[in-house]
Amino acid sequence: MPRLINSVIAPGLLSRDPQPNLEVDNRSFLRPWTLDDISVVVEAYHDPEIQRWIPYSFDAAEAEQVIGRWIDTWKKETGVCWAIATQSGNAAFGRFAFQTIDLIGGSAEIAYWVLPHSRGEGYAPLATTAICNWAFDQLGLHRVELIHSVHNVGSCRVASKAGFELEGTMKSECLYNDGWHDTHLHARVRE
Repeated sequence: MPRLINSVIAPGLLSRDPQPNLEVDNRSFLRPWTLDDISVVVEAYHDPEIQRWIPYSFDAAEAEQVIGRWIDTWKKETGVCWAIATQSGNAAFGRFAFQTIDLIGGSAEIAYWVLPHSRGEGYAPLATTAICNWAFDQLGLHRVELIHSVHNVGSCRVASKAGFELEGTMKSECLYNDGWHDTHLHARVRE
């Protein structure tokens, strides 16, 4: 069945080029994940605060598979996953990603985590802003959504600091370890 409107982003636009590095600030940048980051993924998914919101736990072999899937999202144009890393040593300490990306509709959903030693340093809103700026200015997306449990106060702060407007609450939308949670839906739209 023919579409009556064109895709917002032409298929093949992502996969034709290598995934870019993105500057965050003078301390950090976003880069594609590599297999050198396996220990970071294992550490992250054993952190109780990350597990509270992302109910997974990986050993080294599983982390290797996960990183492979994150790398493939770029090639398959189904998402984009970056490691946030230090400018000085290239050491990864968080993940920022478009969990899903809809090239036809021009939208994506952002997700992130930061290791405990780097929380509260302003990295999450800065990296979220950098990804959105790239998505709007370079890729041509129209809308980026950020969804989190209403109990995840930190993510609500990140959304606000990164310029996302709260659009509403979705009732019993996501299942966590302690049951179903209402979630906040935030969004930014390209100016």
